[in-house]
Amino acid sequence: MTGRERILARLDGKPVDSLPFMPMTMMFACDRIGAQYRDYATDCQVLVEGQTRTAAEFDFDYVNIMSDPACEAADCGAPVKFFPNQPAALDETNSLLADKRKLRGLEVPDPCTSPRMGNRLRALALYRQRVRKEKLIEGWIEGPIAEGADLRGINTLMMDFFDDPGFVAELFEFVLELELTFARAQVASGAELIGVGDAAASLVGPKIYQEFVWPYEKRMMDGLRAMGARTRLHVCGNTRPILGLLGQLGCDIVDLDSLAPLEEGRAAMGPRQVLLGNIDPVRVLRNGTPEEVYAAVAECHRQTGDRFIVSAGCEVVRDTPPENLRAMRRYAREHGVA
Repeated sequence: MTGRERILARLDGKPVDSLPFMPMTMMFACDRIGAQYRDYATDCQVLVEGQTRTAAEFDFDYVNIMSDPACEAADCGAPVKFFPNQPAALDETNSLLADKRKLRGLEVPDPCTSPRMGNRLRALALYRQRVRKEKLIEGWIEGPIAEGADLRGINTLMMDFFDDPGFVAELFEFVLELELTFARAQVASGAELIGVGDAAASLVGPKIYQEFVWPYEKRMMDGLRAMGARTRLHVCGNTRPILGLLGQLGCDIVDLDSLAPLEEGRAAMGPRQVLLGNIDPVRVLRNGTPEEVYAAVAECHRQTGDRFIVSAGCEVVRDTPPENLRAMRRYAREHGVA
């Protein structure tokens, strides 16, 4: 099977020849081709070269367009700081919606003509030319609370939940329109799977998550499915208090970080949910031996059963030993035949 066929078969509950292998690489992939990270984040040619060469070297089943979470916010006008060899960062001291009255005049930019979103669309078009039949092509958007925090500022948004819940609803409506517009352009450019990064969802308690965040994540996932896209949710951090709610979103894939045990995810989400993860990307994948990595993946597989995709809990860090990543790949290819 090709990598693309393997992932799609797993999502459809069909037989596969091995476990799908989908590590999240950004800085690692950039370093494999000796590029500067600023170029990786802003030049689609560099990103595609890093992803395709890394996917070929380590036998990944997919490629992605991720580089940093500031893409959409930057094209909306948010101040973003770029660095030669680190990810771009939003300027929290000067957030776009520090004055929340600006939201009423904010318009959703056209992804095709916007600098950063347009660059990612061009990356997808290049993937379609180079790997469409071999690797699953994954697009990416930010989730409601993640993008809301990018536009408003994370600390200010946390106060808004209590001080001005009406504004939070207006902000999340804007984010929903923004992200679905971007996703639609990605699907048209060749993305078959759309990942949604909503890291800040792990920073609020289950009450706020259920009241404010979950309804917009649900509408986002429903909107993506209506476009014909497969869906993936990635929430960094400890999601244990909201695992059951994550399982009700209807995602094709739910990622679990190393702080959320896969066995708890399986118990909360049921036997059909495909889970991805979740070995510790630093303590185990970077700092461990190949034997320890192999054993850690085996334990993840034991906890989840075969509705499982092999990956770390979050991004593969840039100085991860290649032999450790190959140990993950070896486990994936030796297991999961069903």
